[in-house]
Amino acid sequence: MNKELIINAGPNEANIALLEDKVLVELNKEKTNNNFAVGDVYLGRVKKIMPGLNAAFVDVGYEKDAFLHYLDLGPQVNSLIKFTKMGMSGNTAHLSMNEFETLPDIEKTGKIGQVLSSGQQILVQIAKEPISTKGPRISSEISFAGRYLVLVPFSNRVSISQKIKSADERNRLKRLIMSIRPKNYGVIIRTVAENKKVIDLDNDLNSLVKKWESIAAKLPAAKAPQKILSELDRTSAILRDLLNDSFNNIHVDDSVVSEEVRNYIRTIAPDKVDIVKLYKGKIPIFESFGVDKQIKNSFGKVITIKSGVYLIIEHTEALHVIDVNSGHKVNSEISQEENALAVNMEAAVEIARQLRLRDMGGIIVIDFIDMHDGRNRRTLYQKLKDEMAKDNSKHSILPPSKFGLVQITRQRVRPETTVQVLEKCPACEGTGEIKPSIVLTDNIENNIRYLLQDQNEQYLKVTVHPYLYAYLRQGGLFRSIQWKWYFTYKKWIRLAPVAAQHLLEYHFYNKNQDEIKL
Repeated sequence: MNKELIINAGPNEANIALLEDKVLVELNKEKTNNNFAVGDVYLGRVKKIMPGLNAAFVDVGYEKDAFLHYLDLGPQVNSLIKFTKMGMSGNTAHLSMNEFETLPDIEKTGKIGQVLSSGQQILVQIAKEPISTKGPRISSEISFAGRYLVLVPFSNRVSISQKIKSADERNRLKRLIMSIRPKNYGVIIRTVAENKKVIDLDNDLNSLVKKWESIAAKLPAAKAPQKILSELDRTSAILRDLLNDSFNNIHVDDSVVSEEVRNYIRTIAPDKVDIVKLYKGKIPIFESFGVDKQIKNSFGKVITIKSGVYLIIEHTEALHVIDVNSGHKVNSEISQEENALAVNMEAAVEIARQLRLRDMGGIIVIDFIDMHDGRNRRTLYQKLKDEMAKDNSKHSILPPSKFGLVQITRQRVRPETTVQVLEKCPACEGTGEIKPSIVLTDNIENNIRYLLQDQNEQYLKVTVHPYLYAYLRQGGLFRSIQWKWYFTYKKWIRLAPVAAQHLLEYHFYNKNQDEIKL
């Protein structure tokens, strides 16, 4: 499979698109000031103990207190609390994990009041970002994910991904990690560690240990609520989790971000550095790689597949409902049952993509077209499982019910990705009325005159729809409207075609490529 990452870096956020065989499957937005990202470690203060919920609310600096359930404390929470108190008291001499005396694990069926008290300071990690009206969900079972390993302080367990099937390889990895694992650190071996050399695993382990040691170094001066450690940004996290031999290219339209990505890849996969390419085209990067068009086709209530099959996706507070419709995809040469299977199989591929693309979480109910043959229902169920296997989020799929419904639960740790595909008409501003198209070029020229003569702009670029671009340039050298403007104002007005713009839409930009608002 050919994988490409397209990164559109802006001043306030980066838009990251993952393409598999040129098809958009994931879309992420990474804000440059995101202070409550999954994986961030905070020193929080317990605000309130809720015995009825067996949970606590913890102040981590967000406008809503974070939620910490007893089951998210982690078995080694007492060791974590002891370690935190020692660090904050300035007693750093005994903070070495090699010398640290861990405390017994807490009971699985205990009460949170036995562990935490109001006003207590505790290290926590963001497990789920703030969504809608809810604050972050947090855990005090702190862990750090690397390229090949996950490090869990205060644990002494070594576990291996169940996706590594070979018994010999599992034994090799376990023996290897047991031999290099420092005291009081647990390790989870990830699937990508399969067949890796000891030096790769050792380097990954050492970098994760340094992360934890950096937390210990900050504790003496820390005061809750305070961020102690930032997780990788979304771009680096995607590369860490997905980068493999099938990754062909990473295109970035910003030189600074491009260099950051190259430096990160140099640390995790030096042989892959050359796949990072700086995009220098004049057309916006998402438009150049067809991402914009796929976004417009992939969001909204009705999703049409090329064959004519279409999905209707409805969202409620508690669940998502997807209805499969055959549209005009009907083959008269085969039976209704075979038609239904063909439509459902095609829809299953698109549904799996939609769940990843929109990052839909919670309960998803899918109403496939009814099939009476049990074998066909099993075939559809297997197809959906195979497609969902590409999804890294935890999920569970139930077989079709007797009503033909398939139920999926899917974990979501970030707000759902939504894209507004229905836009206010830029020509009429929602009024339903537009200026006469015959005076469009006059309106553009009036604005040009104002910007050049009254505002004294030295550089001017106008973005227009490709049809209008062709019209303004027709006639060639010295005869086109563009040349007429040059002779009139003694300055060259640059034109740029943008397919995403409406036919009668136009925008002005200065030499810094900042839009000039009129």
